[in-house]
Amino acid sequence: MRAPVAHRSNALHAGAWWLWALGLATGASRTTNPLLLGLVVAVAGYVVAARRTDAPWARAFGFFLVLGAVVVAVRVLFALLLGSPIGGTTVLVTLPEVPLPDWLAGVRLGGRVTAEALYFAFCDGLRLAALLICLGAANALADPARLLKSLPGALYEMGVAVVVAMQFAPRLVADLVRMRAAQRLRGRADRGARSLVRVARPVLEGALERSVALAAAMDARGYGRTAAVPNGVRRATNALLLGGLLGVCVGSYGLLSAEGAGFGLPLLLVGAVAAAVGLWLGGRRSPRTRYRPDRWGARAWLVAGAGAVVATGVILAARADPGALAPSAVPLTAPTLPLGAACAVLVGLLPALVAPVPAPGGAARGTRDGRGEGAA
Repeated sequence: MRAPVAHRSNALHAGAWWLWALGLATGASRTTNPLLLGLVVAVAGYVVAARRTDAPWARAFGFFLVLGAVVVAVRVLFALLLGSPIGGTTVLVTLPEVPLPDWLAGVRLGGRVTAEALYFAFCDGLRLAALLICLGAANALADPARLLKSLPGALYEMGVAVVVAMQFAPRLVADLVRMRAAQRLRGRADRGARSLVRVARPVLEGALERSVALAAAMDARGYGRTAAVPNGVRRATNALLLGGLLGVCVGSYGLLSAEGAGFGLPLLLVGAVAAAVGLWLGGRRSPRTRYRPDRWGARAWLVAGAGAVVATGVILAARADPGALAPSAVPLTAPTLPLGAACAVLVGLLPALVAPVPAPGGAARGTRDGRGEGAA
């Protein structure tokens, strides 16, 4: 079970990282306990620090951390200026209140600021920040080009557009950093608007050359060409996809609402099966082969299973003791860490032990492999 050094043949499936991250995000969405949310963020950050490479997409995690902090700050600022429906009795400060017209009844600007309202806003913002950070962990660990190879044929063209859009910005930033380093080596200033104007033209020229090369490679591989299928199969595919996606949406709403708990899960399962059949039929219009396809091995099962354990454990803990996972802000009390949910979240550290260890200096090779092993 010792984690091997990652190379092309034993690289972890990109879908396993996304399933693990979605499991952490599901667990974070079921609680407003700041201690448990902080534990989720710490688990995601530790796994990213232990298993991310030096590839451009792996640097996205820091951006998501900053974005999460901004979300929390904005949520607390709104509660400070616009008030909160929570109310409370512990008044921290009283701001000057701005009178508003009658058609804005129920909305206030300024007034009393209570500790209960700020605590509730902080926990609510921290939950959204934890969701964003979990998704950022998936972006930092999963190679988008390798994930594209595993998409169903019906979603291949959409996946290519998403991957190209995701990789354009990091590569543009990398070109900008490279050009500024060249300016420094030549003894020229690399700060200010004048320096930015000097490097803008070569950076944009490089981006245009990559776009032309990408278009030529996609045309050579037959991108956009479809096979002829009977009209009945095409109509059945459209009906299954639309009906399946509608069933998934209605079933998800039923699971989230208390009134739809009876029909939510069956409708969700039926919709997922119908959508899967529709995707399989739709893939017949886009025949393609995979060069060295990624294998879903035992380590991928362990990584994806760790995320499932986190989601299941937190959901069961929320049903058994809802007060511990959603502590009340009124009256204001110190939160406690629920041991059962905390143990379930700690299972999310398993990928840091079983996932292949990134090879030193292997990020560049992995980038070339991911770009060169696209579907033909």
